[in-house]
Amino acid sequence: MKHTRILLAILTLELGGSEIVQSADIKFSKAVKVLREVGSEGKGNIAASQAMEYLSKSDKEIIPVLLSAMDEANPFAVNYLRGAIEFIFNKSLSEGGALPLVELGEFLLNKSHDTKPRAMAFDLIKRTDTGVANRLIPGFLGDPSVDLRREAIAKLLINASDLVKQNKKPAAVLMYRQALDASRDLDQIQIISSELRELGRNVNLTQHFGFLTNWNLVGPFHNKDRAGFGEVFGPEKDFDLNTEYKGIDGSITWKKYSTNDEYGMVDFNEPYGSLKEVTGYAHTTFISASDQPAELRLGCKNAWKIWLNGKLVFGRDEYHRGMRIDQYKLPVQLKKGANIILIKACQNEQKEEWTVEWQFQLRVCDATGTAIHSNIKASSEVVVN
Repeated sequence: MKHTRILLAILTLELGGSEIVQSADIKFSKAVKVLREVGSEGKGNIAASQAMEYLSKSDKEIIPVLLSAMDEANPFAVNYLRGAIEFIFNKSLSEGGALPLVELGEFLLNKSHDTKPRAMAFDLIKRTDTGVANRLIPGFLGDPSVDLRREAIAKLLINASDLVKQNKKPAAVLMYRQALDASRDLDQIQIISSELRELGRNVNLTQHFGFLTNWNLVGPFHNKDRAGFGEVFGPEKDFDLNTEYKGIDGSITWKKYSTNDEYGMVDFNEPYGSLKEVTGYAHTTFISASDQPAELRLGCKNAWKIWLNGKLVFGRDEYHRGMRIDQYKLPVQLKKGANIILIKACQNEQKEEWTVEWQFQLRVCDATGTAIHSNIKASSEVVVN
């Protein structure tokens, strides 16, 4: 593991090229180890409470070490380590002592660390010296941490708005474009796209997010008594775009479908009508330029399953509990060339107006939310079996 060097019996920590000599003894190292071993369902909580009591007596100079201990830690351990850092930091503030600003900054700027502790380091810097924090913000525009990137975009939006007020619209447009290219959070993207449209510019949010818009659909199959989620229908066991399947009303075949929805919504009600107790399938081929890790990000308020290259990625057997962009983030490994994506969406029996939707949206991106686009040029050169 890339950050194990910072743990346990270490007596030095390398941060941004400098070394902080630790006064911590083996007891300190064991306390950190205890916090990193906390798990779900209360695993290790008693020992962690004792470790927290010990660590809370540590000097402020130890904060960067605890931030490093958050690297690759599980969410429960991160919460404990965050709590220890906050306690030490607040105690130091109340005592009026100088905080390790340079060391925090060096930790922040070292992108080999995980994004969450780096974002916390920035928060501590901001609470220590807002002037220093503000000078660092512009450098976060392309940062792998979405939280840090958000800070830089917010500053750009203020600057762009000021340019509009000064009637410097061309400069404002370019600044908004710069912000849009870097933005990954929906609320900021919607603000930016609205401002650009007010300035008379076109914005392609489908392209920005990377929603998949061209599909093949087949259905309806049954979902009587919600049994369709578990039943293996034809597309799951005999996938072929030229195959006929037995549906509710006889033979059914795949139909081409394209959505013009800005957020890539694929609506089964469009070709099949507002049906109930039904199951549908959607297929698309994604052309990857290389072997690469990715995330399939799905929004869906119906029961669903998703397969990549014939292997089940995940599924949720629940209905109409709300829907949002990037509702489900599914880590996958794309292979170079054609990748077959198959989605199963089940509609239940509910009749209320808010249960009409039988739909989903899907995009492919990296861990920061940056769209990975299907290699259209290569698609004509790839034969899909």
